[in-house]
Amino acid sequence: MLISTLSFACMNSVVRYLVNISAYQIVFFRSISSLFLTVGFLYKNKIPMLGNNKKILILRGFVGVISMTLFFMATKYIPIGTAVSLRYLAPIFAAVFSIFLLKEKIKFWQWIFFLLAFSGVLVLKGLDRELNSYGLLLAVISAVFSGLVYIIISKIGKREHPVVVVNYFMCIATLVGGILSINNWVNPEGWLEWLLICSLGVFGYFGQVYMTKAFQVASTNQVAPLKYLEVIFTVLVGLFLFGEIYTLWSILGMFMIILGLILNVWYKSNRLN
Repeated sequence: MLISTLSFACMNSVVRYLVNISAYQIVFFRSISSLFLTVGFLYKNKIPMLGNNKKILILRGFVGVISMTLFFMATKYIPIGTAVSLRYLAPIFAAVFSIFLLKEKIKFWQWIFFLLAFSGVLVLKGLDRELNSYGLLLAVISAVFSGLVYIIISKIGKREHPVVVVNYFMCIATLVGGILSINNWVNPEGWLEWLLICSLGVFGYFGQVYMTKAFQVASTNQVAPLKYLEVIFTVLVGLFLFGEIYTLWSILGMFMIILGLILNVWYKSNRLN
């Protein structure tokens, strides 16, 4: 999980560095780089690329693209660490969606932990005067669609190979990002920007792979809280490499969001055990 969170933090840092590149281009390069890896994996292991349930796989792809695009757009307006914290609200929206779509129930203490996390958002918005409202809105809507992705993946279950699911996502993201980039294209400047923009998919791919491995070899309550280290790593990069400013209210708000989500993971794991 440490390798995974570092990979995602590196990807977030590259996104922050490429501030002159449009969000659509970042979606395109993030996806096409991973696409080479997913297609290579499926081909090498002779796994059918089209899967079994094409409609739901396509739906997962489009919903994921919307979430990813909105997140990359949000990073243009708010500090990257704040954007990552807000994206982690996705499990809360997934839990709400699950009530209506999966007929699941949310326990009383889970609502308390969700309230704590949303209070962190209110602290960010209401008390941090430096935070851009449009960027915050983009990040929260991104989390909503990310929560819907969780529900769709839950519907898919074990009927599809995980890399097939990711491959559909990368195919659709490459197509959508490429089309939307046509009128928003900005040529990367020099070999360094080309190298960085091509590295997005590599970091994203290894982040996903090692996160999956972590959940396979250890219990959820041991592993899940560690994924929030991505926020800490990203904030530190923002502070020391990009000179981003995080007010006391920003830090408090992010802490409340992460604390609420970790407590929810801990509570669910202990109930299952």
